[in-house]
Amino acid sequence: MAGPFDNPFGLSALALPLREQRLKVLSTNIANADTPGFQAREFDFQRALSSAEAARAALPAAGGSFGVAQAAEPDFRRFLSTRPALQPSLDGNTVNTEVEHAAFGRAVLEYRASLTFFESRVRGLMTAITGQ
Repeated sequence: MAGPFDNPFGLSALALPLREQRLKVLSTNIANADTPGFQAREFDFQRALSSAEAARAALPAAGGSFGVAQAAEPDFRRFLSTRPALQPSLDGNTVNTEVEHAAFGRAVLEYRASLTFFESRVRGLMTAITGQ
């Protein structure tokens, strides 16, 4: 049976590294907007989060610290896919800078929201620990 302290950080602890990875993918797309033959990639955040939740649930109760999956270096490549080109270019590059900038802006907001939830949870735990 899961207790209240099995996962004190909630989904935020799982979401932060995944959101960071999505930002890296989007920034790589933007950086390679003029690279001939570069194929824009997309990171499937929902599928990655579901996988991380399943991996965390599969850990024994005492295996991970606070129910957070511990891995040396997660393999995010399985959640990457190429994004189809909206307007194919002559050099084979599929990056649309307007789409990438909009996706990056949204990803930054989502990352900041996850970070705020995480900070709030840590603040609440610190208050409970110190009794203030």
